[in-house]
Amino acid sequence: MSLPPAIFSHHPYWAECFGTAPYLPTSREEMDALGWDSCDIIIVTGDAYVDHPSFGMAVIGRVLEAQGFRVGIISQPDWQSAEPFTALGKPNLFFGVAAGNMDSMINRYTADRRLRHDDAYSPDNVGGKRPDRAVIVYAQRCREAYKDCPIVIGSIEASLRRIAHYDYWSDKVRRSILMDSRADILLYGNAERAIVDLAHRLSRGEPVEQIRDLRGTAFIRDAVPNGWTVVDSSDIDRPGKVDPITSPYVDTGADPSCKTEQAKAASEPDAAQTITIIDPRQARKSDAPAERTVIRLPAYETVKKDPVSYAHAARVLHLETNPGNARALVQRHGDKEIWLNPPPIPLTTEELDWVFELPYQRRPHPRYGEARIPAYEMIRNSVNIMRGCFGGCSFCSITEHEGRIIQSRSKDSIVREVQKIRDKTPGFTGVVSDLGGPTANMWQLTCKSEAIEKSCRRLSCVYPGICKNLNTDQTPLIELYREVRNLKGVKKVLIASGLRYDLAVETPEYVKELVSHHVGGYLKIAPEHSEDSPLSKMMKPGMGSYDRFKAMFDKYSKQAGKEQYLIPYFIAAHPGTRDEDMMNLALWLKSNGFRADQVQAFYPSPMANATAMYYSGKNPLRKVSRRSENVFSAKGLKQRRLHKAYLRYHDPEGWPALRESLLKMGRKDLIGYGKKHLVPPRQPANWKSKNPKRGRMLTQHTGLPPRKTT
Repeated sequence: MSLPPAIFSHHPYWAECFGTAPYLPTSREEMDALGWDSCDIIIVTGDAYVDHPSFGMAVIGRVLEAQGFRVGIISQPDWQSAEPFTALGKPNLFFGVAAGNMDSMINRYTADRRLRHDDAYSPDNVGGKRPDRAVIVYAQRCREAYKDCPIVIGSIEASLRRIAHYDYWSDKVRRSILMDSRADILLYGNAERAIVDLAHRLSRGEPVEQIRDLRGTAFIRDAVPNGWTVVDSSDIDRPGKVDPITSPYVDTGADPSCKTEQAKAASEPDAAQTITIIDPRQARKSDAPAERTVIRLPAYETVKKDPVSYAHAARVLHLETNPGNARALVQRHGDKEIWLNPPPIPLTTEELDWVFELPYQRRPHPRYGEARIPAYEMIRNSVNIMRGCFGGCSFCSITEHEGRIIQSRSKDSIVREVQKIRDKTPGFTGVVSDLGGPTANMWQLTCKSEAIEKSCRRLSCVYPGICKNLNTDQTPLIELYREVRNLKGVKKVLIASGLRYDLAVETPEYVKELVSHHVGGYLKIAPEHSEDSPLSKMMKPGMGSYDRFKAMFDKYSKQAGKEQYLIPYFIAAHPGTRDEDMMNLALWLKSNGFRADQVQAFYPSPMANATAMYYSGKNPLRKVSRRSENVFSAKGLKQRRLHKAYLRYHDPEGWPALRESLLKMGRKDLIGYGKKHLVPPRQPANWKSKNPKRGRMLTQHTGLPPRKTT
């Protein structure tokens, strides 16, 4: 994996003479004020335009602007017609289409498929500003507006739909988003490197349909090109040795030597067709170069009908996510091929610093006036210090999008951004709300060996245990915290990103520093469950790691003279979780004095390993076959609500369902008024269900005799 040229090393496009825009223009009037007659690139996004490095459209826009391109923004357009997509005219190079920082379906629907009426990425939190499956809709409207303009799709919504994927909202497998959007090319992951290369090549007149060698891209092909070796992993059932089949073109009455030659000729491809197809079991022995090798996944038509093949495809894809050794993937869709190039090469520290220190205004576009954008309010005083996550949690899509290799900014760059917040952010009170990223404490943690890192195919560096080759020393992070909190004008630095506590305990001094200076009374962490069965499917550590961290947390809080509390987060209805597991988790919560007000139910997001478990009933964390491990998932609304009710064991709304469940499991001993009981035998005398109809339904089958009244 040789490093490509730095993304800031390209010769700028000629339009750099226009300089830097205060905000990327969102209207013709703003373009006129900048002296532009047209945009080179137009980004269409489902979010409100916030010129801040935590918002994808701002990052991509400013990166392209720094390359000399004129970039416009069409934010949250009315998608009922193509007219709003012509607001800035036709772009000279391409449309860049994104759903926004969130997947549009997860943004709009709850885990129970209920419609949300708010949107944290819209002005004043108003919902309905973006369509369902926004990338598809926006791309189609762009095509209607300008038929011959290249369309480039990206964002997490496109990334997680780059191949055939299970769609939770329609409960079926959908084909690659490339097929439905009619886009020319898809950029997956953090796409700065690919978008810069693509823009410069298009600006030199290279047709988009000929750009097929960029890492981190996916596109449609008619067939596998000549000169490639295809590892055929489309079938999970591999037979043993079989005798060769006699070619029907062989003249069996001819001379025996002739038969051999004819059979050989009939079995060989055309002279012009030089594709080699090999069995996956022979792939390691093959001398074919990895850069000319492609793995064939089961076709869309196969995974749509066969859940086991879907799980196999998911496993193969996840094993090909290390940029150091990943090979291209191909998946048949009808008479077309969806082709995925290997993942992008991670940005270096110097490149990441450059991206985050571009001239962002760090606030919403003035067009929104005094409207509040909740997602911006949450991160306005926070700093992203890294990208990527090597945790590999099966329910999380960070790894599929950002990768496992940690990309860290330099300490100096982080300090400079905090100083900008202090000096330029209106209303800054001296509190930095977060120094983090996908996780709080993976900054500068890397593999001890570059060679091992390039060859590794582990899905996680910390499960089932922390890899011996992983550097876990968080001393540099301690030094960063100290330097930032000692800056003039900074009163407090909080850590709000998710803490990987099994890593934190490897550096006790880090836990002490965190607890003594960077906790605002409560610290949220995510054990996710207490039982081994769901934890093994989540790829999360057992409760022993939580207990070790809690002991340190309590010890150092006491030493600091502070009353502080841990708030653990748990997931209900995750694949591998049965009613008994939720019951045991509820007992753990009660014995430890926790009462969850808000609970999280498993949300099957596209391409996550846990989603493959949910759909297929198989475990893609291990080799998949017809006889491999079966995984149970709570799928019906009633059972999913039951699992959530166990997390909220203290809420009378769920007691009727819990009583029914406990009786079915033969655990009547947990129904009563004592400390060891989970739920009381009766509803409170003055209790009224929040949902009367649902309440009546739940109380019909409690299994208890009717209460006597006097």
